[in-house]
Amino acid sequence: MNDASNPTQTLADLLRHPEDLDKISALKADFTRRKTAIDTQLKLGLKEQLEITQNGMNSITDGTKLVNAIKEEMMKIDKLCAEAQNMIRDFPHINIVAQTHRNFELVQKMMSDIATFEQQISLVEQLLREDDQDLENLPNLLEVHYEISRLRDIKESALDQIKGSEDATLELINNLTLPTGQTLQGYFDRLQDVVDWFDEHVGTACMNLIPLVVSGNNGMVVRLALIIEEEEKKDKKAQAMQDAQKEFKDLASRFKSIGSGQKELRGYKEKFLKAIELYCANQIDAANETFLEDPDRLEKSVRWYFNDLNAVKLGMVTLTPKKWKIFQTYVSIYHKQMHDWLIARMDDPQLTPTHMLAIINWVEKYYSKMQKLGVDQQQLTPPLIDGRESDLLREYRQLIVRAVEEWMDRMQASDRQSFVSHAENMFDNDETGALRTKTLGDMWRMLREQLTVASSSERTDVVEGVVEAMIRALVSRQRMWEQLTDAELQKYSAPNADTSGLQALQDWLVAVANDQIACIDDENNESFLTRFSNEVQPHVTSAFASTLATQIETLRDGYVDLSTHCLSTFARLISVTDFKPILPELFTPGWYEKKHVEQMTVTYNDYLGDYLQILHPSLHDVLLEELTTELLIRYMSSVRNKGAKFRRADPFTEKIRDDVLTVFNFVGSFAVADDVKQRWRAVEFLVGLVESDKTSVPTVYERFKVVYWDANMGWVEACLRTRDDFDRSLLNSVKTKAAGVEVKRGDGTIMAKVK
Repeated sequence: MNDASNPTQTLADLLRHPEDLDKISALKADFTRRKTAIDTQLKLGLKEQLEITQNGMNSITDGTKLVNAIKEEMMKIDKLCAEAQNMIRDFPHINIVAQTHRNFELVQKMMSDIATFEQQISLVEQLLREDDQDLENLPNLLEVHYEISRLRDIKESALDQIKGSEDATLELINNLTLPTGQTLQGYFDRLQDVVDWFDEHVGTACMNLIPLVVSGNNGMVVRLALIIEEEEKKDKKAQAMQDAQKEFKDLASRFKSIGSGQKELRGYKEKFLKAIELYCANQIDAANETFLEDPDRLEKSVRWYFNDLNAVKLGMVTLTPKKWKIFQTYVSIYHKQMHDWLIARMDDPQLTPTHMLAIINWVEKYYSKMQKLGVDQQQLTPPLIDGRESDLLREYRQLIVRAVEEWMDRMQASDRQSFVSHAENMFDNDETGALRTKTLGDMWRMLREQLTVASSSERTDVVEGVVEAMIRALVSRQRMWEQLTDAELQKYSAPNADTSGLQALQDWLVAVANDQIACIDDENNESFLTRFSNEVQPHVTSAFASTLATQIETLRDGYVDLSTHCLSTFARLISVTDFKPILPELFTPGWYEKKHVEQMTVTYNDYLGDYLQILHPSLHDVLLEELTTELLIRYMSSVRNKGAKFRRADPFTEKIRDDVLTVFNFVGSFAVADDVKQRWRAVEFLVGLVESDKTSVPTVYERFKVVYWDANMGWVEACLRTRDDFDRSLLNSVKTKAAGVEVKRGDGTIMAKVK
């Protein structure tokens, strides 16, 4: 807008510098091109608008001409009528005589009809009573309809004549006394009762139309179609008369024939269609009860639906007027009923996943069955469930996912509460005697049940989404146990911690560790995780199966790590509780007089005697490794103890050797003895750092660093400070050596955990 309203400013912005003058030719060409394009667009738009306007004006002109032509013709007709009256001598007298004669004939006919009216009604009532005895065939249906139509015409004619009189009033019509002594209204009330009786017969026949066709009662169907078709024609005529009286009121007042005949719409065709709709709705109500009780019976519960349509296609099309397109009519009505029913079920807040799945699977079957009847999917509107298949599948999958998440959340909340409170009634023993939590089997049983529900959808996207949620839940559960064990260890590590629940906590740690192995142990039977993986495989795509294999392996590693973590926590709890008064004395003067390591191994033996029998066999060696590893870490870290000092005159080398041999004797009968002994070789470098002469210490450190590349320099410094001959130069020489040592990084060593 600013550029258009202020071209001078725009030009100034484009030509700021003298060298911009060279751009004038290019700018002029660009602006010319833009102007040409805009002019072309404006011309095209203007041309389109002119054409639209011209067409509209032409239509208005043609309409005006047509209206004027009609007016002129009507004026000519009116003029001819007036001239004709003037051309005939004594026309007014002739006209009066003619009208009098005509009125006399009408009155005479009306009186004749009224005189026989009661007798005719009685005849119709007799026919209706006979039909009551044979409702399946209604033999007098056509005759009754004919007589009732004639009586209705008599009524309409009588009312027209009375209303046409100058003194006609509603009261006169109602109270007009006939020669028989009855009132006219009394006759008509009796006629209405007969009409209602007849309509009831017609309604019953319409409701039983399908059974009539199936039973081969074609004559009944044809008679019913003839009656409805006739009434449909009369309704169209009545509607046309009403429209004419409404649109051409002045003209209608001049022509008596326009105001005669049937006045009201009787709606037999509409009632016929409503009966079809009601018949279908009644059967859907019955199908709905069956579906709610057992969603697997959905297809069986609506078998009548396709049987009805097939009966219409084969047996009713030739029995009804072609213009009715009876088969398409039935398809349209039935399809809408099916659509409305399924949508109502889908929107029901109480809809279960099983019912939702049944609806999802039914859609494809429905269209397939309709195709067999010769009805394409494109002909069926609206779509059966409004095209909500994908949303319904997503919702179905989310219902299962939500059930898994809610179930796992409840289980985790319960397990968390039991673990924190150290509940002692939450364990079972498996066939090997190993201690297990009661909730593990329930968890995997729930997952299998939900997997069965998901796989019953026969949709890979549903199964894959549910399995992903299950994997997340299992990983979350692993994380929960790890966090809980760390939190409990932290509480017991605090000064003056209450150790009254220690044994119960240790039982929990052993049970949780056993649970993790039970999830992956395939030695004797198929493990929970393996069984889960095998059950998932047939229901997912190959691409997801590849991803699932990786996730299963990650879970498997996680179970191993969590089991080891629980036993590591078990060992650390012993250190912060049972060994709490012992560890601070290591490497202090009191250390030489007592057998601290032997005392700790005796404690370990007591624990092993209590727990090996309820620990999963595959974890026995793991527990021993964790105990000895924890002891090694605490032993090596004790160089930081207050008062720790290695004096040249003290037999600390022999004492350390005795401690190591005590550990070796403790593990001697176990299969992992060699691994434990190899791990405890780290003590040799402790001895080397505190025993070697000061000039050799840098060399000892170099050998130590090559083996234990991730050792903490802070520990090395603490170790050196325990020497009675420590000085600053010794520490500097080691740091200088550390700066020049090149190490090859690999797997982490035990010294990474020594602080």
